[in-house]
Amino acid sequence: MNIIFWGTPKYCIPIFNSLINSNHKIIAVVTQPDRKRSRGKKICYSPVKEKAIEMNIPVFTPTNIKKDIEVQSQINEMKADIYVVVAFGQILPKNVLKQPKYGCWNIHASLLPRWRGAAPIQRSVIEGDKETGIAIMLMEEGLDTGPILLEKNTKIEPKVNAEELSSILSELSSEALLESLVIIQKAKDSKSKLKLTEQYKLNRNPTYANLIDKSEYLINWNSSSYEIQQKVLGLYPNAYTILENKRIKILEAIELIQSNTYINFIKEFNINEIRKSHESKAGELIGILGDEGLVIKAKTGYILIRKAKVEGKKINSGKSLIQQIMNNNKFRDVIKFKG
Repeated sequence: MNIIFWGTPKYCIPIFNSLINSNHKIIAVVTQPDRKRSRGKKICYSPVKEKAIEMNIPVFTPTNIKKDIEVQSQINEMKADIYVVVAFGQILPKNVLKQPKYGCWNIHASLLPRWRGAAPIQRSVIEGDKETGIAIMLMEEGLDTGPILLEKNTKIEPKVNAEELSSILSELSSEALLESLVIIQKAKDSKSKLKLTEQYKLNRNPTYANLIDKSEYLINWNSSSYEIQQKVLGLYPNAYTILENKRIKILEAIELIQSNTYINFIKEFNINEIRKSHESKAGELIGILGDEGLVIKAKTGYILIRKAKVEGKKINSGKSLIQQIMNNNKFRDVIKFKG
């Protein structure tokens, strides 16, 4: 089949590659406009556009596909058999959805109708979901409300971050898409009906994965240790705290509980506690755990920071992170992180 591929971020690339290496042909790509993405305000292409240029595939970059009648007309004239949409970043209007004869299909990174919307991977990790997956959905005007052709699920392993889960789901999507294209083409060519499942029949409560706001990246220490752990995982690598007006990106954080690894962790500090745990307030550094990292009080429980990046410095973990924070603040009675 001749395909127009709609997508923007890095997440799309394994799926894009699976189509390139298949017996189908990508005749065009539609992606988000070029953005200023670096500190130097350099104009950068989206990952999908970069790949398309590498493969000599025509690229369209509408600012607003709903209003861009010229681009709508141009892609319609290409007479693609099918549109494949993966994390494109804009809502397609009804007249575009009706263009391809085999339909317009979206690969969504959740088990619908749970986590409809822009950030399903991040929200599933933040909320501590035990399972997620991908859905191949026939698109309609509603936000991720279309009927499902095929879905595949996977467990969310403990301590997996959003970047790692994205990689897993992207590969899963690649497999599911190729399988789905065979089903779609066979059904259309034989004029038989596709076996689609309406989302309400899946017995899952609809939830919405709102776009991540930058304000969410700041850790709120007046949260439980589990909530902080999941936020660090779900917003990886962007969750941060503030110490001495410097931003510290937290890249690995573990909720400390009584387990085989961290039994009575207070007794294992290799320096004196800065303050007794029962006197400490949320956000205060109460000590260190061996060469593992820094222990910070949460509203309930404790968080072990194992890897972080202090603003202007390189990434540090374990002992080197401890030395960096402690040496810079060794004369202070209380070290408190803001958030």
